[in-house]
Amino acid sequence: MRKALEGSQAIAQTVALCRPQVVAAYPITPQTHIVENIAKLVANGKMECELVSVESEFSAASLVLGAASAGSRTYTASASQGILLMSEVLYNIAGLRIPMVMTCANRAISAPLSIWNDQQDSMAVRDAGWIQLYCSDNQEAVDTTIQAYRISEATELPVMVCMDGFTLTHTLEPIDIPDQKMVDTYLPPFNFSRALDPLKPTSVGTLVSPDHYSEARHSHHHALLDAINEIVAADTDWQQLSGRSAGSLLSVDGPADAHIGILTLGSIFGTLCAARDTFTELPATKLIKLRSYRPFPVDALRQACSELTDLIVLERALSPGFGGIVSSEVQAALTHMASEVRVHSFAVGLGGRDMPLEIYRKLHKQVEVAVPAPFSIIDVELEKLSAEDHGTGAATN
Repeated sequence: MRKALEGSQAIAQTVALCRPQVVAAYPITPQTHIVENIAKLVANGKMECELVSVESEFSAASLVLGAASAGSRTYTASASQGILLMSEVLYNIAGLRIPMVMTCANRAISAPLSIWNDQQDSMAVRDAGWIQLYCSDNQEAVDTTIQAYRISEATELPVMVCMDGFTLTHTLEPIDIPDQKMVDTYLPPFNFSRALDPLKPTSVGTLVSPDHYSEARHSHHHALLDAINEIVAADTDWQQLSGRSAGSLLSVDGPADAHIGILTLGSIFGTLCAARDTFTELPATKLIKLRSYRPFPVDALRQACSELTDLIVLERALSPGFGGIVSSEVQAALTHMASEVRVHSFAVGLGGRDMPLEIYRKLHKQVEVAVPAPFSIIDVELEKLSAEDHGTGAATN
């Protein structure tokens, strides 16, 4: 059913449709509205689950770890410093191969304190071993949340659904919320084969000697790589059922023979589409929306970039002292292709800074004049700041 909903309301209603048995709730901007709306659904008898208000994000992650280990379908959500506080448990959840879903309402990391959107929080835990799926709009976030349970329970890997804080979580838009019958058809009841049973006591997460730790990490790595097939299958099946794709591993918009591409994660994709329609005099450009960041879809990306000479990667987070996070992985993925693709890395929208349509023109201008150094960062937003205060202004760092 199509409804005008705030993004957080839509996610809460969608989570309810997935029938989690345990939900851990702890507030942090801009995620708070999600668990608030789940609490309303529970209080009004529209959602049957054990809703636990915990004392911290660390506790929230610990609670769902325990509940999922015991065989319950679970959910939690967080953002920013909350993601960092639960990071130890995020590694434990993934290392134990516990299936669950959480929403990351992407927000900048302090200091300085910022409550606005970028993607530094989820990028900070990109190596924890979770599947990470990024959404460009609220409809994708709804569909991805449903798919995430299917993917997680099929792979026995946790899934983090990343949606831009405020830009999506607090935006009101028409969203198609599926009915309960459709979700039940798509998502079978949770049956965790390794659920803890007091009648059959066992130990998990125990000390492992150096003789076996490497094998555990190797197995986890390959499980993530194998999850690519399940991500594709989950999206294909959902499209057949609902008529909508949530983006599979990545999606491409624009002329197949374009020689310039722009790759991004999250809601800025919509801005780029509008900008391309506005600045029609600029060269034909292929827009690549990367949905699956972990596992990283190397083959799909290489295929999407096969006709490109230049690829612009928009960074919503960066690694201080090095530069672009996503662009470094893109560069590695595109190595040894038949034709060389120059990768340009641009920092945009950090700390929630506005990204007007004019950025699209500036990106094209930089590609014309710049010879990119490997994994360099060019922050086109810094043009308005003085070179005296910021050294190189808009130049390559």
